[in-house]
Amino acid sequence: MYRRRSPIIASMAVAVFGVLAMLLVDHGPWNKPHLQTAEVNYGTTSAAAKAVGATVTPTAPKAAIEPVAPGPKPAQPVDQVPQ
Repeated sequence: MYRRRSPIIASMAVAVFGVLAMLLVDHGPWNKPHLQTAEVNYGTTSAAAKAVGATVTPTAPKAAIEPVAPGPKPAQPVDQVPQ
């Protein structure tokens, strides 16, 4: 009777040990979250960029009226070829 159950008992013991080990490693007392955002050190994105030596250049403003793109509109149906 025990020969049938021994693989099941062994696999359950390994599974329980694995789950407990993962919980201990992930949520142990030594594993505190160390979240530090850029807002802690720098107030703006440009301040953070300047701190590492990057330059921040503004993008060119878009025109108020965009020109019409050449070609057919994407929603225009395809012309059927007569047969």
